[in-house]
Amino acid sequence: MHYRYVASTSERRKNRTRLAVKASNKPRLSVFRSGRYIYAQIIDDVQQRTLAAASTIEKAYEGSNTCSCIGADWVGSRIAERGLKAGITEVVFDRGGYRFHGRVKALASAARTSGLVF
Repeated sequence: MHYRYVASTSERRKNRTRLAVKASNKPRLSVFRSGRYIYAQIIDDVQQRTLAAASTIEKAYEGSNTCSCIGADWVGSRIAERGLKAGITEVVFDRGGYRFHGRVKALASAARTSGLVF
């Protein structure tokens, strides 16, 4: 008997948003949130390289609550700062299948106010 792989709902949602993001030739700002930390990367899909990264797991983060909107706000401003230092001004936001609210929205708004355009 042959079994066919069926992607889960979260995988399908992630792939659907990723397809729309990869259609543009701009670097993407990818977000991953775990139960404890939040991570962000600016990735160039053409060269398959990570251009800048930031997370609440870094020693530079001085807050005690690493999984809150405050931590996401800090990560958003850091990723924008590092992206601008690398010469990146425009990105495409890849929310990775997460809903655009809470920590993901806080990270995006902090990156926008710090200078990234998306």
